[in-house]
Amino acid sequence: MAKSKFEISLEEGSHKILSGLIGDWEGTSKTWFEKDVLADESAAKGVFSSILGSRFVSYDYKGSLDGKPLAGKMIIGFDIPYQRFTSSWMDSFHMGTQIMLSSGVATDKGFSILGTYGSPEYGEQLWGWRTALEILNDNEIIISAYNISPEGEEAKATETVLKRIL
Repeated sequence: MAKSKFEISLEEGSHKILSGLIGDWEGTSKTWFEKDVLADESAAKGVFSSILGSRFVSYDYKGSLDGKPLAGKMIIGFDIPYQRFTSSWMDSFHMGTQIMLSSGVATDKGFSILGTYGSPEYGEQLWGWRTALEILNDNEIIISAYNISPEGEEAKATETVLKRIL
């Protein structure tokens, strides 16, 4: 019997990449509020776990910003029909009570996904938020996020360098 596209993706494709992230990680997270002006650097811990039969991974993380705790969750998947990485993301600092949906493409060492955010109280224009996950090797990754102004200017907002601990 022929293998399904999902089975093939688990064995040699994008779902294999996602499954390779499963485990416990720790490292350092940096935050910028102004372009090229580091605002904070703190310890970070994260756990990638498989959900729904390896269709998705859940990334749960904890850290701090200015000494105050923060936590977040990202569900990441690969949409086989559209050949795009997808995610939903929420956290206790950046997103408030919103959930950001993002999608994007594979890169040489991971993926890059783009979502938007905003609030009517700050005007109707939405900002972009690009998240890039780069796999340096089996035990080290970098998750970077970039704010994109309504005019299209991109500036690094966060960078988390993680090493596998389990």
